[in-house]
Amino acid sequence: MRLLLDTQIVLWSVLDDPRLTPACRDALSDGAHALHVSAVSVWEVAIKTGLGKLRVPPELWEAVRGAGVSPLPITWAHARAVEGLPRLHADPFDRMLIAQARVEGMVLMSADAQIARYDVALFAG
Repeated sequence: MRLLLDTQIVLWSVLDDPRLTPACRDALSDGAHALHVSAVSVWEVAIKTGLGKLRVPPELWEAVRGAGVSPLPITWAHARAVEGLPRLHADPFDRMLIAQARVEGMVLMSADAQIARYDVALFAG
């Protein structure tokens, strides 16, 4: 399975947060799954860190890359796909992740109840 990790899942995984469910932990450690992190997650963390809303270890992204996670850039197709999403909520980072998962045929791993409202393949955490 090709998994696109929501920003929250990335943070919970690296920070060993107890909110990450056992099912998510198992899927993340199962070498049979291809794990991907979007550039939008890097952007989201950078913005929230810059605003003082989030504190992350300086080695966060090195740890993510060291875990064998592949980066997913944002393409024009992804940006255009956001147009077609219903306006169920306004979080631009979530909406881009949903669009990317749909365009790329990936399963989005997320614990966000708002994301679950969309027509997207979801691994709920």
